[in-house]
Amino acid sequence: MSVKAFELVPAVERDLLMGDKARINIECIECCGKHLYMGTNDCFIHHFLLNEVTSSKGKLTYSAQKLLHKYLGLKKPVAELRAASALERLIVLCDGIVFLVDMVTLETVPSAAGGGAKIRGVTAFCVNENPVNGDPFCVEMGVISSKKRTVQIYMVYEDRVQLVKEVTTPEQPCAVSVDGYFLCLALATQYMILNYNTGASQDLFPYNSEDRRPIVKRIGREEFLLAAPGGLGMFANAEGVSQRAPVNWSESVIGAAVSFPYVVALDESFITIHSMLDQQLKQTLSFRDGHILQDFEGKVILASTKAVYVLVPLPLERQIQDLLASHRVEEALILTEGAQQNIPKDKFQILHKRILQQAGFIQFGQLQFLEAKEHFRNGQLDVRELISLYPLLLPASSSFTRCHPPLHEFADLNHLAQGDQEKVLRFKKFLISYLGEVRSTEVANGCREDVDTALLKLYAEQDHDSLLDLLASDNACLLADSVPWLEKYHKYFALGLLYHYNSQDSAALQLWIRVVDGDLQDSTRSGLYEYIVDFLCSCSNPDLVWKYADWALAKDPTIGVHIFTKRPVSKDVTELNPEDAITYLGKHSQALLLFLEHLVLERKIKKEKFHTHLAVLYLERVLSLLSEAPADEERLTRARERLQALLRESNLYRAQFLLGKMENCEQLLLERATLHGKLEENDKALHILVHKLKDFSSAEAFCVWASSCRDSAYQQQLFHLLLEVYLDRNLPGKSQAAAGGGELEMAAVDLLNRHGEVFDAVRVLRMLPEGWSLQLLRPFLGRAVRASMHAGRTAQIAVGLAQSENLQLLHDRLKDRKKPIFVSEKKGCHLCHNTFSEPDVVCLPGGAPVHTHCVAQRVRDSPTKRQLTNSSNHT
Repeated sequence: MSVKAFELVPAVERDLLMGDKARINIECIECCGKHLYMGTNDCFIHHFLLNEVTSSKGKLTYSAQKLLHKYLGLKKPVAELRAASALERLIVLCDGIVFLVDMVTLETVPSAAGGGAKIRGVTAFCVNENPVNGDPFCVEMGVISSKKRTVQIYMVYEDRVQLVKEVTTPEQPCAVSVDGYFLCLALATQYMILNYNTGASQDLFPYNSEDRRPIVKRIGREEFLLAAPGGLGMFANAEGVSQRAPVNWSESVIGAAVSFPYVVALDESFITIHSMLDQQLKQTLSFRDGHILQDFEGKVILASTKAVYVLVPLPLERQIQDLLASHRVEEALILTEGAQQNIPKDKFQILHKRILQQAGFIQFGQLQFLEAKEHFRNGQLDVRELISLYPLLLPASSSFTRCHPPLHEFADLNHLAQGDQEKVLRFKKFLISYLGEVRSTEVANGCREDVDTALLKLYAEQDHDSLLDLLASDNACLLADSVPWLEKYHKYFALGLLYHYNSQDSAALQLWIRVVDGDLQDSTRSGLYEYIVDFLCSCSNPDLVWKYADWALAKDPTIGVHIFTKRPVSKDVTELNPEDAITYLGKHSQALLLFLEHLVLERKIKKEKFHTHLAVLYLERVLSLLSEAPADEERLTRARERLQALLRESNLYRAQFLLGKMENCEQLLLERATLHGKLEENDKALHILVHKLKDFSSAEAFCVWASSCRDSAYQQQLFHLLLEVYLDRNLPGKSQAAAGGGELEMAAVDLLNRHGEVFDAVRVLRMLPEGWSLQLLRPFLGRAVRASMHAGRTAQIAVGLAQSENLQLLHDRLKDRKKPIFVSEKKGCHLCHNTFSEPDVVCLPGGAPVHTHCVAQRVRDSPTKRQLTNSSNHT
């Protein structure tokens, strides 16, 4: 696809060059800065000064001023000119001779003493633009000899030339270019690369020089452009490798030049311009009778036989903008990136970012959202440029103004979509995705409020699931802009979250309560009532809790009470005083009950007031159910179980107070028995259980429960008391028959047989009536005998173990205290007080030595034998 990359501008008109001499033709040209030199077919050199002139519209033109012309004194055309500006010399090839000419006077430089300034028998030459010699006042030159198959390397000085190297080639060279030590040669039948320092060579590809003119052009460090068969422009580096794809130009190309990133080629009728980046033909200019095309320090100059022209490149930015205007995004990006080496780094970064941003908007307008997103991010687009396309998304307080010159041609989303609502929806979905990705990155730095507010508006409008996530997390949404938008789309729960984020919890609660009460409609959050309760649970402001808890409790006391029971314990949440909460909950009986259960049963608070209060509430509930007619047995049973469990497990309530409340209630005998047990009135408790309730299993369970945390003696006493109640020993004057003696006797037998190990068997036998059959008591007696035998044997074992342990300890003690015992005729026995006449002695436990016969006598006389340690010591 075409792009206008160059303009052809006249530099030296025909009249200025030749005047009225029609036969003068241009043969060669050289340009050094503003100085233009031309060699003609009549052996003249013409010197012009080229001045650049920029019009008011920015168009570049050239004004040529002729300074001098000089006849060289030969009858042949000037074949080649090259400037050596450091030497102020022109290197001229004319009539097979290379010689030096002064750049200013155009006078031929005479040979210096001892050295010549001319080279004869030359077909072609080239200057090494990457010299290996470090002398700044010396020019390296490669020369093709017409007399032999060689390439000669010369050093050119101000007034002489010096041959330094001669390299033989396999065929006669016809064109040469040199870079460093590398020669790129066009031979008669092929191209080759030759290192004249090492002699190493690399054949490139075949080429017939008789069919067409070869082209060998150095385009960069160790890189060359060659005219290959098939109308291809081939690139080759010093290693003989092509690192760029070839360009497809004309078969009849007669000249080539490079003005990065373009390759310019000249044939008989046209100038063609190809991109080195994508190898595509970018521009074609008509140019007849052209026969010279060369580039000089980035300036591309062409010549016909009669005039000279400059191929002026259009500014790179203009070329890129032209491509973008044609929506040729990829070409514009390739051109931008390819131009990096020719633009200062800072300027290129600015240009590159802007081009990426423009490319992103072009692809955004074409609904190519993935590509657009990539360009926006790489180009570090101010995201507000994108947001500003969407009406009303930017906050009213935003100070943003669009970039100038603009990055796109769109007025807004409506202009872009042209009323297509499906497109509008796709554009909005893209913005949601893009803002969601960049809001936490550097892209949003400095404009976080604009980004988050725009995202909130889009989420609300599109009923997007992420709205709540945005508001529940760290965000910068502006309250003033967000409130009307959320109200417009009935997002009251989300608005409450925004109020909460902005520390306006009271406003949030009022809004949510209106939704729960049906004053406002919002289906965003199911279970909003439960959410409000949870919110109040963790609310750090106790005033708000007291203010709105009443509403929650009136709505559902079983859930509303969670405000008090599930309040977390942390430094951020103020703890509520339980007594204040109890007072507050006084008008909500069910909630009060649940709260007291939380304090007593879950938190295990050891406070008599709470335990008694809970027990009273349980009791009142039971009494209330008992008063109903007909009674709900299932509910009554559950209520009594809860009361009984509390009475059994708690030791903190006021038992006497509770007993007084149920004293006249014959339906709560089991509870009364439990309270008597708490008061250590076990006989009354057992009397109720046995004689009033006739619940023998509960009586046994009472004994187990009442003695659970007491010693075995207390347990035995309690079971004996129950046995006495069964045997009616504690009821004098009352006959067994009157009390249902047979039933009680069986209960007594069962008690003994089940818990025989608890009882004192001797005491039981004394208590039992004489008429009882031993067969009934066989399980009890068997267990009692076994228990007695077991206890006796266990006691014997314990005594034996204790004696053994005592003996061992005594032995260890004596062993630890054992010391040498000294006896002499001066020491006396501690028993008879006579002195020792022999070394055999016995040591008493205290360590005192005595005679052996004295100890033997004492052992015989003592009722208890003592353990002694014999010791012998020689002094």
